[in-house]
Amino acid sequence: MTIQAPTGAADAAPATISPAQARSRFRAGARVPTAGWAPGYAQANMIIVPREYAYETLLFGQRNPKPCPIIDVTEPGSPYTALAEGADLRTDLPAYRVWRDGELVDEPDEITRYWSDDLVAFLIGCSFTFETPMLAAGIEVRHISAGSNVSMYSTNRPCRPAGRLRGPLVVSMRPIAADRVAEAVRISGRFPAVHGAPVHIGEPEALGITDLSKPDFGDPVEIREGEVPVFWACGVTPQAAIMTSRPPFAITHAPGHMFITDVPDHTYAV
Repeated sequence: MTIQAPTGAADAAPATISPAQARSRFRAGARVPTAGWAPGYAQANMIIVPREYAYETLLFGQRNPKPCPIIDVTEPGSPYTALAEGADLRTDLPAYRVWRDGELVDEPDEITRYWSDDLVAFLIGCSFTFETPMLAAGIEVRHISAGSNVSMYSTNRPCRPAGRLRGPLVVSMRPIAADRVAEAVRISGRFPAVHGAPVHIGEPEALGITDLSKPDFGDPVEIREGEVPVFWACGVTPQAAIMTSRPPFAITHAPGHMFITDVPDHTYAV
């Protein structure tokens, strides 16, 4: 497939292009995880639900702010967000998931045919946002250096329910050199709107994770000698809630395939 992009961006590396150029590539058919794309700009998870479920989705985010820090909500029927002028949430992510009664029924490149005036989109902060300052500090982010998706796991920790929505906490994992863990905690902790500091360090068994080589979402990554698995709350948690609660219809991003906003990542730093 030939990927079309703005002039001068067609052959540019993902780490050198703007958010608008990245979204243009996704509209044209590029289907790739977005970690490392357009560094310096915030990325977002997404869940779209019928208006009937919008209040419960908002409440689920309010009650579970670590995995579900909501950074924008659209008007019913609108596929547009204040986080990126001119962007279209129906076409500008690299991959989507469509759910019916809690079952995954499609993984399309765009969702125009599924759109209706009844749908409300929620954009949720993403931990890819704080990876740029971690890299700037010299902390390796393994899934970026490996060119793979981040590893994500369902845990044994239940989220606080909201009406009909309930489900487990999902976490993302990054192997961090033991002598850099405290720094990784400090850097990510400055970004509470995009999951903030880790929820767990080491001992994956305490989260109910029995095999790090078999993530529930994303790709496995190598954990080297002297490294510690560090776990952050993850914006795929609403997808686990969909699978548990089985609402009649929902659309989400495909795990690791985020919406890239025009908002500089430092906007969410405290």
